[in-house]
Amino acid sequence: MEQFPEHQLQKLVDKGFISEAQHQEVQQYKALGLFSLNTELLFLLYLSVLLFTGGVGTLIYKNIDSIGHIAILAVNFVLMLVCFYFSFKKAKGFSRTEVLFDNPVYDYVVLTGSLLATIFTGYLQFQYGIFGEDFSLVSLFSAILCFAVAYYFDNRTVLSMAITSLIAFAGITLTPKTVFENEMYSNPNLVYFGILIGILLILWVIYSLKENLKAHFYFVYYTFAQHLLGICTIAGLIEDYWFGFLPVLAGSTWFFYRESHKHKATSLFVFSLLYGFIGANIFFIRTLDAIDITDFVVPLIYISPGYVIFCIVMFIRAVRNFNKEKHAGIS
Repeated sequence: MEQFPEHQLQKLVDKGFISEAQHQEVQQYKALGLFSLNTELLFLLYLSVLLFTGGVGTLIYKNIDSIGHIAILAVNFVLMLVCFYFSFKKAKGFSRTEVLFDNPVYDYVVLTGSLLATIFTGYLQFQYGIFGEDFSLVSLFSAILCFAVAYYFDNRTVLSMAITSLIAFAGITLTPKTVFENEMYSNPNLVYFGILIGILLILWVIYSLKENLKAHFYFVYYTFAQHLLGICTIAGLIEDYWFGFLPVLAGSTWFFYRESHKHKATSLFVFSLLYGFIGANIFFIRTLDAIDITDFVVPLIYISPGYVIFCIVMFIRAVRNFNKEKHAGIS
């Protein structure tokens, strides 16, 4: 774990945030050479949850004929109940503000229970068709369940599962495969659904911040909304009626650029620049194509390497300046 730099510690003393006596105590503590394994242990715990649920799925897949469907569902259901039993037992109840377990291990118990619940629902649908022929209803049910669990137990990871399930219900998957294999571009309806969901997520964050309803969830919602709007509007710029997506891309870029400064969120700032840059270049190319100025093609090819290098340098400088501004309170 990275030590707090001495020069920044001294600036805290100079600005009066800590006393000289506290400064000496911190120096004595740092001299002991102790370090925390909290982050590493939590990562291993998260990895163990993924390996456990993935292993269960693989085991079921390879031994489905010998185990039996009812036995699989029964074991899955019992494990899910055990997870939620201990989660409810240790939870402090619902609160509109942030509330944490006394022991962070129970956050991963909640995550395990949620994963098992979605596996249980998906298996029921696949094997017995409880929702009929519409498999998207499984995603909707999983989204509702995970939203309830996320808000009750204050779990950001389960909230991410809920939003992912909601997006999947609309038929959208935000994966590299979606981008590189042009799945989004081959179905324009997904573009419109993605933009709509992205806008709704932003509106929900604005409402949550105003009403102080799990306001600390804002970053999860903003992350999904930014990528939805960015990918969908860029996909829309390739359509015939591309000019209609320009205001959406410009508006979302400006919004997340402003929010990144407001909340000091580097990732929002970085992707605002990236999506805005990609969209601006597509707009420029489509404009040249529309006015059919072929004389500019050869000069553009020659200056493009310098343009790319210039943009990379400016991007790095912008991120560096943002981080300086972000930490300006102790600089």
